[in-house]
Amino acid sequence: MVKAVPWGCHLFLGPELGRKEDAVGELREKLAKEAPPSLVEEFLYYAGETPASEICDILRNGSLFAEKRLFFIKNADAFKKNEAEILAPVLASLPPLTAAVLISGETRLAKSLEDAAGRGKQIFWELFENEKTEWIHSFFHRNGYRVEEEAAATILEMVENNTAALRRECSRICLFMTKQPDNTLNAAMAEEWLSHTREESAFILFSRIARGDLSRSLESLHTLLAAKESPPAILAGLAWCFRKLRDYLALTGAGGAGDADFRKMGLAAPKARADYAEAAKRYGGAAVDLCLALTAEYDILARRGGAGLEPVLMDLYLVKILHAAHASR
Repeated sequence: MVKAVPWGCHLFLGPELGRKEDAVGELREKLAKEAPPSLVEEFLYYAGETPASEICDILRNGSLFAEKRLFFIKNADAFKKNEAEILAPVLASLPPLTAAVLISGETRLAKSLEDAAGRGKQIFWELFENEKTEWIHSFFHRNGYRVEEEAAATILEMVENNTAALRRECSRICLFMTKQPDNTLNAAMAEEWLSHTREESAFILFSRIARGDLSRSLESLHTLLAAKESPPAILAGLAWCFRKLRDYLALTGAGGAGDADFRKMGLAAPKARADYAEAAKRYGGAAVDLCLALTAEYDILARRGGAGLEPVLMDLYLVKILHAAHASR
């Protein structure tokens, strides 16, 4: 839930993309309804790409086109300490009819930024296994279909672990269901349709990185780029995977990890566990930190470099990521 007074600073943090998108939509609706009833002008910035001082100047100034303004600042965990300290006082005292949302897949930001947001911080955690199953049943029920338990389990094994991906894939299945005489989805149908419609993704790319396969990793990467997937979107997906790998290493390093522990961190499917087990053979904690730093660095380079340099930059990124597996060995 978005805080009662939508103006001011918000932090939307955590790995759950679907609920984060829902919260953004809810905030937009609240701002649109707030007096005066006028256009809300939106701005988008990325930490590390636009200097914090420049973002501050724009936040302080009014708009020539709209009375209400909504700022999105993504990758907010990339702000250095001095940048956060420059930005925090401005976020804490935004002009009237101005809202700023700092977005990150991490669960913490610099203390100065968290203090500036006050009660506007929300963390969107991944759903537990039973919540995801309930989400699937509710989604199909709203669309007039019934889902068998095995079908729901099949979907969870084959779709990335967030409600944004679940919504996308379940919507596709609903399109297929319109051609069926029965309104019940079984496991065989779910597997068949997901297998036919499954697209190359950053998560499949990570699976190949996890196995140290440079050739197939490059193949996945070039397929994504040919499909007009943007490098920042690919890198965001990989950053999510490496953060998950960091959690996996912490869990397995402590010893005694059981099925319930893996399910709690969103690794219920055997395929997903196998990917992270393979990655853990190649990447230690220091190597994962290096991969996350490289991912943030190349996100900035890709945004600055222009479309012509994207394939070269991304190829170089992959080579460095695979080489990083040996960094802490």
